[in-house]
Amino acid sequence: MSAVTDENRNQGQDLHAVLGAGPAGTTLAGELARRGHSVRLVDRKGEGPALDGVERFAADVSTAEGARAAVAGAAVVYHCVNVGYHLQVEVMPRIQEAVLSAVEASAARLVVLDTLYPYGETGGAVMTEDSPWRATSRKGRMRAELDEKYLDAHREGRARVVLGRSADFVGPGVLNSSLGAAVFPGALTGGQVMAFGDIDLPHSYTNIADVAAGLATLGEHPEGDGRVWHLPTAPAVSTREIHAMIEKRVGAALDVAILEEARPVGPFDERFMAEYAEMFYQHTEPQIVDSAAFEEAFGVTATPLPETVDTTVAWYGEWLAAR
Repeated sequence: MSAVTDENRNQGQDLHAVLGAGPAGTTLAGELARRGHSVRLVDRKGEGPALDGVERFAADVSTAEGARAAVAGAAVVYHCVNVGYHLQVEVMPRIQEAVLSAVEASAARLVVLDTLYPYGETGGAVMTEDSPWRATSRKGRMRAELDEKYLDAHREGRARVVLGRSADFVGPGVLNSSLGAAVFPGALTGGQVMAFGDIDLPHSYTNIADVAAGLATLGEHPEGDGRVWHLPTAPAVSTREIHAMIEKRVGAALDVAILEEARPVGPFDERFMAEYAEMFYQHTEPQIVDSAAFEEAFGVTATPLPETVDTTVAWYGEWLAAR
């Protein structure tokens, strides 16, 4: 693979390629376009609603050929691809290999959307970028191994890489989250609301707009490369407190069903829950993310939780009306 040089890093390119058109990738593409960048949004089909300033592009980035096509001509590449829980351990390393090889060859910078999984069980300790990586789950160990490979590529001068870690997503467009479609539709219609584990423990949630703003900021600031950052995340409160915020906005008490262990229920089928069981510790101990380092370095702060709840309730109201 070719070494990264200042010359081929500074060719004046301003194409930002976003890999993955889920909630994070789609929101990020819109954020980058609003910041004035040329944006390519990549997924397998290259289809979906038109987004102002965004080119949709079809490529399978789990293959070497697809990854090279996806990043061609880009100055910055954002890896926001994810796959179903039951496929992650097998497929995510394959995607990393293809994407990392492609950016090494092209000299594009790589911004990776990451999870908290490498930390594993913390016993409720606040998670900072200096927290030890002690994952014992299959998916946590896999994520930690991928992250070490990304950082090794940077240290060895093969690529310019930076990782942005997020807590559980919440916000417009976020369906598959513990604070997503299992919560807001029921809240708005008087139906059942699902919750996991101990809802009186503090639990961090990251607004999807803050995920996008954080990743875009890392894409614009190469001085942040070569390390892990926690994306802007509001101070943790309990899930019960968030439920109270939702109740205030919908004008009714929530009918909350608490799932105390990982078992199939509602939208969470047997295959999903079988894979999620090893991650259920996230709901039985405090999950507290500290993003102060990012906020101090880049001057980007997290959206306050009440505002996040406002925009999410509004989006789900429109989503339900459209359905």
